[in-house]
Amino acid sequence: MEYRHLGASGFKVPVLSFGTGTFGGKGEFFQAWGATDVAEARKLIDICLDAGVTMFDSADIYSSGASESILGEALKGRRDKTIISTKATFRFDDSDPNNVGSSRFHLIKAVDAALKRLQTDYIDLFQLHGFDAKTPVEETLSTLNDLVRAGKIRYTGVSNFSGWHLQKSLDVAERYGYPRYVANQTYYSLIGRDYEWELMPLGIDQGVGAVVWSPLGWGRLTGKIRRGQALPDQSRLHKTADMGPPVPDEYLYRVVDALDAIAEETGKTIPQIALNWLLQRPTVATVLIGARNEEQLRQNLGAVGWNLTPEQVAKLDEASKVRPVYPYWHQEGFAERNPFPV
Repeated sequence: MEYRHLGASGFKVPVLSFGTGTFGGKGEFFQAWGATDVAEARKLIDICLDAGVTMFDSADIYSSGASESILGEALKGRRDKTIISTKATFRFDDSDPNNVGSSRFHLIKAVDAALKRLQTDYIDLFQLHGFDAKTPVEETLSTLNDLVRAGKIRYTGVSNFSGWHLQKSLDVAERYGYPRYVANQTYYSLIGRDYEWELMPLGIDQGVGAVVWSPLGWGRLTGKIRRGQALPDQSRLHKTADMGPPVPDEYLYRVVDALDAIAEETGKTIPQIALNWLLQRPTVATVLIGARNEEQLRQNLGAVGWNLTPEQVAKLDEASKVRPVYPYWHQEGFAERNPFPV
């Protein structure tokens, strides 16, 4: 398994990491993702570790904390062999009006609760799950600084931030000497390339590595969705399509057609090709793969150990290209001064 530096830090992570959103299955939304229990989680983690996948990502809101609890139980006896990544910011429950956001009150409470559920003394990578516009950035960063100094977290990152959210935070961190964010857990896929418009150039300039979530486009690039065919009965899209990023049907089919053609050339599956494409993009440190069962996990692990050719990458680039929003379409017209990130 290849390891890459996480942003501009000295910390290395495997290029594939395991997302545990399928652990627990509490609530209608997460039930559609999966309902992996502790016994099954141990099996999946065994397979990951055998393949060199040592990083496991969770969040406090995944199945109301059950994902972290199952991960912590399944990692008993091998915590020192793994990297734990988790997140907090969104409302955890309604028991307290302060159980949300990036305030000092909530972040300290959320980290302490996550440590207890994960059965560990420290979190390797802690990320803000979203931007909190109601809490001063200085309050959030000073709290994270305290948590790092206390040894409860080691590296910090963000998720679902806009470019100005992230840059403002980096500027404040530099001004006061707080730990800088080194990770951006971001939505990015062959059918979701908005990340490239602003966040990717920012990541290159500021040394923030991408931790990619939903690399198969919210479950659309599994190879089971085809033009003229009904959505498979087992697809989670039946329940979650409206909650995720919209993707026009014809655009999806165009990308799948290109994937099909490359699958014929390479003998690889559509998910493997889609994941391999991501691993060749600038700033990408690690791609989060999820799996409800052993078969899905082993298939996703087949995305590494080989590379698409430059011609195949170009074919996928062209098939998945969309016209960006302003001012990015305007900047594309002046590639001499605003070249695509490399």
